[in-house]
Amino acid sequence: MLRSSDDRYGSLSITLHWLMLLLIAAVYACIELRVNFPRGSDPREALKTWHFMLGLGVLLLVSVRLVARLAGSAPRIRPDPGGLLTLGARLGHIALYVFMFGMPLAGWVILSAEGDPVPFFGLQLPPLVAPNEDLASSVEDVHKTVGTVGYWLIGLHAAAALYHHYIRRDNALTRMLPVTGRRS
Repeated sequence: MLRSSDDRYGSLSITLHWLMLLLIAAVYACIELRVNFPRGSDPREALKTWHFMLGLGVLLLVSVRLVARLAGSAPRIRPDPGGLLTLGARLGHIALYVFMFGMPLAGWVILSAEGDPVPFFGLQLPPLVAPNEDLASSVEDVHKTVGTVGYWLIGLHAAAALYHHYIRRDNALTRMLPVTGRRS
């Protein structure tokens, strides 16, 4: 089922959610693993290029995901978690969407401001800004800091899903699982 029902997200939303997780994990892996190779080496440069391209893939997929989310409705959490948890979930999701849009755009600005090509799987994307080393340095500092914050956002999102499943025993997690099964 492509569209969400009263009890679970549709297959498009579920697929995009888990694909985003894999893609973001790959983006982080590329940038974290690059330090295992000497500066200027082919493996290090390849990991950086993959980091850029996969990051832009996140931007593309989150755009599709947002359109799908705005076009449909979210299944209700049952039993209803109440106002404070609902507010927390909304704020957390907004933070995740800002992260998924902002980080790739910041990376694109960094490459553009450094005067470097912006690779995307055989294409070269246009620069977003003119070369400007000061801008590149400033945005890169923010990009690194927000990257660290991203670990916490993703961890908090996962912890909240587990809290809902194992402590509250509601359907928040099972609505987004690829396969339904019995709850523990």
